[in-house]
Amino acid sequence: MHTAKTSFGSVKILVLAGTMLVTGCAGGSLSTREKGAGIGALGGAATGGIIGAAVGHPGAGAAIGGAFGLGAGALVGDQLQGQEITNYQQQQQIQRNQAEITRNRQTIQRLERQRNEY
Repeated sequence: MHTAKTSFGSVKILVLAGTMLVTGCAGGSLSTREKGAGIGALGGAATGGIIGAAVGHPGAGAAIGGAFGLGAGALVGDQLQGQEITNYQQQQQIQRNQAEITRNRQTIQRLERQRNEY
């Protein structure tokens, strides 16, 4: 049977391994989806490990919690990433519209100058 000290040690090892996995696999900066998945996996593993320790199976609890947390975190991260993409696209459209407004104002000013010359 595991003692509380051994159970807590197992959870720490799983959290450390999860952290190294998430940061080690990143070739560049993490996307919002990847960040959500990593945070969910670590949070789920920690919570699962604590619950598992209460029933004498911290490793299994951490593994199950980590898997559920990974899935939930990835879903949340995916939604946030979708919102970021939508916001970016809207900002690009706003900038294009502002550029068109500026061109139209310049055209109007040019036409008014031409009209005043005649």
